[in-house]
Amino acid sequence: MINRIRNSVWAGFGIGLVVPGLLISIVWFVMHRVAMLAKADLLLIGCIAVNALLLKYFFKINKENTGRGILSATFIWGFLFFFYKISQS
Repeated sequence: MINRIRNSVWAGFGIGLVVPGLLISIVWFVMHRVAMLAKADLLLIGCIAVNALLLKYFFKINKENTGRGILSATFIWGFLFFFYKISQS
């Protein structure tokens, strides 16, 4: 199924936004339900770090443009996390 993904930056950008977005929404829900995890912001970084695994995989199967899109989305997620941490202070 992954081999059917086109080698385009936009496909990678979509993958890079959706996969961490789903993981972050699950972690966000758990963080607000479990009091012990309320301040565990490193879980959010872990969700964003999943993009690094995706990036490595797509470069390995020679889909460089898709990898570039994932990298772009990773920077956006990183900026969003940065602004989230600043707004908490």
